[in-house]
Amino acid sequence: MYDRSPGSITIEQMDEEIKFVLDSAKENMDGSIAHLEKALAKIRAGKASPVMLSTVMVDYYGSQTPLSQISNINTPDARTITVQPWEKNMLGEIENAIMNANLGFNPMNNGETIIINVPPLTEERRVQLAKQSKGEAEDAKVSVRSARQEANKELKALEVSEDLLKKAEIDVQNLTDSFIKKVDGILAIKEAEIMKV
Repeated sequence: MYDRSPGSITIEQMDEEIKFVLDSAKENMDGSIAHLEKALAKIRAGKASPVMLSTVMVDYYGSQTPLSQISNINTPDARTITVQPWEKNMLGEIENAIMNANLGFNPMNNGETIIINVPPLTEERRVQLAKQSKGEAEDAKVSVRSARQEANKELKALEVSEDLLKKAEIDVQNLTDSFIKKVDGILAIKEAEIMKV
């Protein structure tokens, strides 16, 4: 660490500290986006996707194991998901796990694979899912704004000139605006996907 007493910090060191705060804020905001994308991927938009089963845990020889680690999950078409276990004796366990996950699916076991027909969404369900997606997007925005708050707090703690501080706060705000826009864009795509009949 270097001497923090006023007058001992060079311009380069100030710039470096400000850059560090900005990079850290960007990293936190990227994390918010990643979390949002993951949450939205789990919201069913009428089209079959292996992600729909990402929360399913199977009792695999006494330990709870993600379904994807003990089987191949495919979508042969937009309305069907197939689950092919690597061990045939796991078919019953997998079928039970899917039913117990309360995803609204009715798995069919044909002795080789488990076939899930993904029912089309009702209008009411579409509205619910759109609302749920909006909620996830709002959470992401709150998270982005809290990263902005944290960055501004860290900037104020630095011993930098008023001008540098103002410029850095503007940079943080621009970063925040761009991430809020990103959240809105991701939400718009998801809502269009949900509402598409």
